[in-house]
Amino acid sequence: MGGILQRIQSPADVRRLSLSQLNELADEVRAALIRTVVVTGGHLGPNLGFVEATIALHHVFGFPTDKIVFDVSHQCYTHKMLTGRKRAFLDESHYGEFTGFTNPNESEYDLFRAGHTSQSVSLACGLAKARDLQGARHNVIAVLGDGSLSGGEAFEGLDNAAELGGNLIVVFNDNDMSIAPNSGGVYANLAELRASNGACEQNFFRALGLDYRYVENGNSVEALVAAFEQVRDIDHPIVVHIHTTKGKGYEWAERNPEAAHMIPPMFDPKASASAAKEVPLTYQQITRDYLSKKMAKDKSVVVVNAGAPSGVGLTPEFRASCGAQFVDTGITEQHAAAFSAGLARGGAKPVFMVMATFAQRAFDQFVQELGLNRSPATVLIFGAGFYDIDATHAGTFDVVLTGNVPGITCLAPATRQEYLSMLDWSIDQSERPVVIRVPEKVLSGSDHAFNPKRPGGWHVVERGKGIAFLSLGSTVELAHRASSLLHERDGISASIIEALNYSSFDEPLLDSLLGDHDMVVTLEAGILCGGFGEKVARYFGKTPMRVLCYGGKKEFLDRVPTEEFFKIYHFTPEDIAADIEALLAQM
Repeated sequence: MGGILQRIQSPADVRRLSLSQLNELADEVRAALIRTVVVTGGHLGPNLGFVEATIALHHVFGFPTDKIVFDVSHQCYTHKMLTGRKRAFLDESHYGEFTGFTNPNESEYDLFRAGHTSQSVSLACGLAKARDLQGARHNVIAVLGDGSLSGGEAFEGLDNAAELGGNLIVVFNDNDMSIAPNSGGVYANLAELRASNGACEQNFFRALGLDYRYVENGNSVEALVAAFEQVRDIDHPIVVHIHTTKGKGYEWAERNPEAAHMIPPMFDPKASASAAKEVPLTYQQITRDYLSKKMAKDKSVVVVNAGAPSGVGLTPEFRASCGAQFVDTGITEQHAAAFSAGLARGGAKPVFMVMATFAQRAFDQFVQELGLNRSPATVLIFGAGFYDIDATHAGTFDVVLTGNVPGITCLAPATRQEYLSMLDWSIDQSERPVVIRVPEKVLSGSDHAFNPKRPGGWHVVERGKGIAFLSLGSTVELAHRASSLLHERDGISASIIEALNYSSFDEPLLDSLLGDHDMVVTLEAGILCGGFGEKVARYFGKTPMRVLCYGGKKEFLDRVPTEEFFKIYHFTPEDIAADIEALLAQM
């Protein structure tokens, strides 16, 4: 591919371009984004809307001496293309070479790994304060947008920024969308600001003590360059509010901003509708179907989501059908958890649906508002376990975070029937908060149902002797396969037990194993340190029982293929069986 983009090696090249050349560059970048992301998958809509703003920033400011921090990184693809990483967007052989988020390991132009939200202003405040303490004079820019203003940390950062003083430029990308449509009262004022060209009397940013500029055409290189040149080297904090179009330049993405937020690899919008009918049954669909019926019968049931509905299967059609029984709080996991506790205490029956990686943001609320107060809310955690995903979005820490909080009952179903039994019991009980770790794969297993009279009880799938597999949730499938290998090769008939609860133990069942078992093998799709298996090992610590624990190390895995880290962790039937055989030989 020829053109201007091919000649860009660093931001210094962008600074030398004329305005007309910058517009040509924007066209080339947008074409490359569309062509590549529909093949690789990724955040399409947010990046298309921020092309001109990124080019203008790199034209006006002197990176890396000046510093830029991207909130959530949904908008960093153009930045990557202009900072030495364009080959991942131009050359098919390099597709996927870099992460979809900012990453200091890739480039000096990236200061932080950012994959969650609302943190850019806080990080920029720290950078600006450090600069001022050292007597330096460079610009610090925070990019904020794509719904991130609803997150509490954004408010905290903006509030602190005004008091800190000194150079700090917040580029607020207002595309009138979050991942889904915006939720939160602040967006009414943003609409007023857009309608008045930034001149209305009420101004959220000015109310916080911040200077303010408005750019109506946030997809105009000329308007953006002019605005950024006005604020470059400013001596106080300022917000540059730019109005952009999510999905700009791709008709389908502009018409479908929620669907275009993030697309799967080899995406074809013409085929997506028919392809959707062929998708296997998922727990997202199972949950929607169950909740639709439950809410119709019980008007006190309320579904709560924190700004990322697509990840947990809350389709636009489902949300619309719920009416007042659905609340999108915005990108606000802390608030959503505490809000759910308030709903529960007020007599409603909240179901807070959240991705495992985002549940981390609400740990204090899990401890205080839910656990300490024993607020009977239901929390459904999706996306937990091992996946080929960026380290920023890992879902391996939820068992450690939730399972160690007093007062919370944490459940891990393996089958559809167990899940639905747990969900039905949890919604209607009024004694405690309940976390349910939603499986990824719908297993065709037994029809065993969760026993609400024994929420701490586990389920014996097969009773053998000598070796007992204790599987957490859907790892029961792995237990069956490893047990089959042992039976075929060594004649061992192992016990297989589903550990349905990971916040407490079925102590009578564990004690019963001491009579005719020499080894317990724990399986969990999460990190071992502080997890389920370690607790089992500690329980048997004063007994002759040998315990083997399988799970993940305390580490960040970044886009490691699933099969590869299964091998690294010995999380395969063959490796588990071989380890057991080796230990038996020693014993």
